[in-house]
Order: sequence, then structure tokens, then C-alpha cells
Amino acid sequence: MTITITRHDAGTSGEYHAAVEGSSAIGRLTYVRHNDVLAAEHTLVPREIGGRGVAGKLVEALIADARAEHFRIDPQCSYVEAAFGKHPEWADLRA
Repeated sequence: MTITITRHDAGTSGEYHAAVEGSSAIGRLTYVRHNDVLAAEHTLVPREIGGRGVAGKLVEALIADARAEHFRIDPQCSYVEAAFGKHPEWADLRA
């Protein structure tokens, strides 16, 4: 099973999309940008693609971009907040 993550940035807001091979459903992680801080607002994974690690892949993409682009993350979404709790090595990215 292949999960493809893409980022759709609209300047001050945007979404990460997760497409799962064989499904038309799309997982999403929404955000709003405030200068050098990206507020992760919601992680949404439809039932049809749930239980496959889609939400985790969305957060991993967010973390990778934060490292590459030097922004910090405000984890307003409970899923992203929980992921930060499981990964102390991400603490430097927390706003």
C-alpha cells in the first residue's frame, strides 16, 4: 500500500493531503501560518483509509517540512499534540 503526501499551500493557510493507493478518499492535515509558526489545526482521515498510518504520515510530512523550511509548529490538533508527546526529538520544532 502506497501513501502519497502532497502539500497545498495558500500563503497563510493550507493542507497536507494523503492519498492511499486504491482509494479515492483523502486524508488531510489543515494549518494556518503566522509568520514562522504553522498552527496545525485538524487532522482528518476518512474511515475508508483509517487504520493504515495515514495520520502519522501526514504529521511526519509536516515535521520534515518544518525542519527543511525552518518554521515551528503550534500543535492545536489533538492528534498532532499527541504525536509531539510521543516524539521528544521534535521538541525544538514546537512553538
